[in-house]
Amino acid sequence: METKSKVTPQLMMAVGTAVIGSFQFGYNTGVINAPQNIIESFYNETWSSRFSEPISRTTLTALWSLSVAIFSVGGMFGSFSVGLFVNRFGRRNSMLMANVLSFIAAAFMGFSKLASSFEMLITGRLIVGLYSGLSTGFVPIYVEEISPTGLRGALGTLHQLGVVIGILVAQIFGIESIMGNASLWPLLLGFTLLPAFLQCVLLPLCPESPRYLFINCNEESKACSILVKLRGTDEVNEDMQEMREESQQMMREKKVTIPELFRSPNYRQPIFVAIMLQLSQQLSGINAVFYYSTGIFERAGVSQPVYATIGTGVVNTAFTVVSLFLVERMGRRSLHLIGLMGMAVSAVFLTLAMALLDQHRWMSYVSTVAIFSFVAFFEIGPGPIPWFIVAELFSQGPRPAAIAVAGFSNWSANFLVGMSFQYVEQLCGPYVFIIFTVLLLGFYVFTYFKVPETKGRTFDEIAAGFCESASQRADKYSAPKEFNTLRGDDPDL
Repeated sequence: METKSKVTPQLMMAVGTAVIGSFQFGYNTGVINAPQNIIESFYNETWSSRFSEPISRTTLTALWSLSVAIFSVGGMFGSFSVGLFVNRFGRRNSMLMANVLSFIAAAFMGFSKLASSFEMLITGRLIVGLYSGLSTGFVPIYVEEISPTGLRGALGTLHQLGVVIGILVAQIFGIESIMGNASLWPLLLGFTLLPAFLQCVLLPLCPESPRYLFINCNEESKACSILVKLRGTDEVNEDMQEMREESQQMMREKKVTIPELFRSPNYRQPIFVAIMLQLSQQLSGINAVFYYSTGIFERAGVSQPVYATIGTGVVNTAFTVVSLFLVERMGRRSLHLIGLMGMAVSAVFLTLAMALLDQHRWMSYVSTVAIFSFVAFFEIGPGPIPWFIVAELFSQGPRPAAIAVAGFSNWSANFLVGMSFQYVEQLCGPYVFIIFTVLLLGFYVFTYFKVPETKGRTFDEIAAGFCESASQRADKYSAPKEFNTLRGDDPDL
């Protein structure tokens, strides 16, 4: 391994501390599902004590749906606010400040039972969603900016590893014998306090992003000294020169706002690619599996659906680790394509197994394997790659705005799937995953033709590739059609 791509203790400390925010996102995504019946009972008791009558089924369903979905609403607003923080306060300080939201959310959720207030629980879910939306922007930006070019993909995958470990821990803690019971569920929801406290202790020991210090704050010597610590060598001239060139380029450009991402021909193609990659993650159907896997396993005839659900969490985590080792070897684009096609094939098998379950009971085994395969292929490509490749597609100037737009797209699609899946499933029955199969194949075609490989390329080289593509498309309007076809350009983006 080159010296430049050496993993140093300082680098792993910084990345590991940042990824605590990813863990928080995963934990709060998965924590609400296991204790659903117990929390619904709490809602019923609270309603009865207030209004001297039991809660209606319709109202209970509405309250529960709100409790789950408001997390995504908070995430939308949080992700859209990323740029406001990282450019003003820096990457590290932004992560530190966001933990205030985590403490407030933990207090609201943890004391909701004591206060007999389901409003407190719902408010806590909104606030922790806001925190998670910010974290899904802060963490990838920070990790990408402190990582050597040769390790950017592998370290970027750690964001997703933090997410899936958070989901797995939430699934395990949610078992009735641990904290998923009537007396301890407030602690289950309030547990988010502990990782927030740990991150607050560790973040002051971590460096600020050297790219932020050099390019945004013009503190060249400070950026250089931090790079020396992160790389474990005095030979950081290559990194410094790359940042110097990017800084000079930014001085020639004005600050990039979100509307300019869509107006400028230089940014229009990469922001479209970024949005489509985020949609490919959420509209793949993965959250349909995570949100409703216990119910799917029950219909598939699995005797212990809770443990099968935890099994999906284990598979989820294991294949994220596999992706960690493959991403710098095979590349981002290749893994994303493999993941999308593998998920599409798994979805077909899952559909067939669910449709034939009544005729052949052994199809329950096929459906279980299909779900595990679906999750495994997700973590090979569509799980980790969209998060960090967005940070790679843009240079320092437009990166925060692009991360905000991409995050908003991700959370919006997450909300859409979470809210609509049950209704669509009622209409389509076992054939619901055919919809996801069609979407996955569409995203496969898009990725094949439109997504560039970013492995081993600097931020400037990637941005320059898009600029060249934009100028080629502009040339087409004056070039003969036959010549354009031979060049392989595309005017439709």
